[in-house]
Amino acid sequence: MNQMKLKAKSTPPGGPASAARKAASRKDASAAELDPVIHERMRLGIISALAVRETLTFTELKRLLEATDGNLSVHARKLEDANYVVCAKSFAGRVPRTEYRITSTGQRALERYLDQMEQIIRQTRGD
Repeated sequence: MNQMKLKAKSTPPGGPASAARKAASRKDASAAELDPVIHERMRLGIISALAVRETLTFTELKRLLEATDGNLSVHARKLEDANYVVCAKSFAGRVPRTEYRITSTGQRALERYLDQMEQIIRQTRGD
């Protein structure tokens, strides 16, 4: 009987469904604030890899992320357009070499994104 009373006291007004909706709306509000440029899986992979390595070549990113040339190019361009990464093209002999580096803007955007994801995780777990 004591358990029932405790349970009744811990249930918010509007019942459990209301509590679930409120928790979901908090989570949705936070998820809506995530940077859409970074949130896409391939772009998150690119910027995360560049956050731990000073530079990566196109070939290294392609191998690391198991991406096609076209897919990697499109997503790298989106990050460039947002000024999150810079691209330097050169030649090694006659072979073209494309290197990417994260910018300070990209580093700050990734840190902000990770902070927001941690907040969503805490809210989901009820921490």
